[in-house]
Amino acid sequence: MKTRHPNADIFLSEITKLDSVTKDDIETILVSIFQSSYDGIYVADKHGVGIMVNAAYSRTTGVKSEELLGKNMKTVVKEGIVSESVTVKVLEKKTPQTIIQSVRGKELLVTGSPVFDRNGEIIYVVTNVRDISELNAIKTELYQSKKMTETYMNEIEELRKRELIHMHLDGVVAQSQEIMKVFHLARKVAKVDSGVLILGESGVGKEVIVNYMHQESDRAAKPLIKVNCGAIPSHLLESELFGYEKGAFTGANSQGKKGLFELANGGTIFLDEIGDMPIDLQVKLLRVLQEFEIMRVGGTKSIKIDVRVISATHMNLEEMVDKNDFRRDLYYRLNIVPIKVPPLRERKVDIVPLAFYFLNKTNKKTHLNKRFHPEILQFFEGYQWPGNIRELENFIERLAVTTDQDEISIKDLPPYMLPSRDSKKSEGGKLKETLANVERKIIKEQMEVSKTTRRAAEALGISQSALVKKMQKLGLTM
Repeated sequence: MKTRHPNADIFLSEITKLDSVTKDDIETILVSIFQSSYDGIYVADKHGVGIMVNAAYSRTTGVKSEELLGKNMKTVVKEGIVSESVTVKVLEKKTPQTIIQSVRGKELLVTGSPVFDRNGEIIYVVTNVRDISELNAIKTELYQSKKMTETYMNEIEELRKRELIHMHLDGVVAQSQEIMKVFHLARKVAKVDSGVLILGESGVGKEVIVNYMHQESDRAAKPLIKVNCGAIPSHLLESELFGYEKGAFTGANSQGKKGLFELANGGTIFLDEIGDMPIDLQVKLLRVLQEFEIMRVGGTKSIKIDVRVISATHMNLEEMVDKNDFRRDLYYRLNIVPIKVPPLRERKVDIVPLAFYFLNKTNKKTHLNKRFHPEILQFFEGYQWPGNIRELENFIERLAVTTDQDEISIKDLPPYMLPSRDSKKSEGGKLKETLANVERKIIKEQMEVSKTTRRAAEALGISQSALVKKMQKLGLTM
């Protein structure tokens, strides 16, 4: 048998002790409590028919009392006033039930509680409702804030990685997504000793990648030995790489000499231009990579070594393998992890920052104060740079030390970089048009940022009057 809540018995016991309290008075007190509740309350009888609704329920849900009173809750659900009925669930389960209920676009937390008579039968179901729409809005806002925070954290981490790369590379500029992907891959494989083959045109900065990998590796405190296989005569390359014993050949050091592999022991050896290595020496290099031991020229015993081998080339080794100019087994041993460094023309985002970096470097070295005219920067971005970063660096230094004016402009470019005069006449006009479009774009973008011609002129490094004249000439409004 179900009994009333003990608090109800205490309430009735205490209130009946008061003098001259009638049944009507008690009913008035209970109704006042019911109506003054901050939470919405709905009461249904044992058949699920609404018999009482307080003002807070109507305020919370927007449903008027006449829409509920005298109606069975199943009917109310069919009419679409509420999404589902907790009263029906309580009558079925005969236990308190809590659901999330949708009432006219609002989400409500609804709890239905059964009221039993002395025989344990349900006589009423009391429902409390609370509006959780605001809570859900806060929850959604918190979720969005969390996602935004994750986005910011990812951006900060990306910037931190770039800054780390910049610090490790002593100011080398790496801004484009293309080159950042190269550095991320290099960082991944830096911690392991797998063979890495760096591919790319001359001057793209393959040696920079090697420096970075060595600094990021567990061998950073040990030597990094660099060998240009194309710069050492083929008959000397073996003794340079593997060393020689005393008396090994005429003119040899009387004490013998350690080779570059021995000097790199514990660290990293970088074999640049590996495609230039003679085919007979490739066999000996393969044995070193397989056994990690070398034998000096004129020696009779093997010497164990512990080195990380990184190689690089601008050649197409696959074609050389097909032509039997490079050993296939050595190629596979070197090419476990290939890293392709894109040419400068494929990462145009890096060109202007690099140009400024090299100009500042030259200014500092030569005590000059050279600067770029905006039009030449656009020219740099459109130029193909067959010599890549090395060409750009040397070219910027040449311009800085040979131009008479402090400002470096298009007119200071050598003829070979510009269209030839004996080509179509239209090309001269095309160049003028291109330069005008470049100027127009730069000025328009700067005006959007600076808002005033004075500030824009300062940013562009020209006088305000010169900027105004140029804008008028280019048909730009102020």
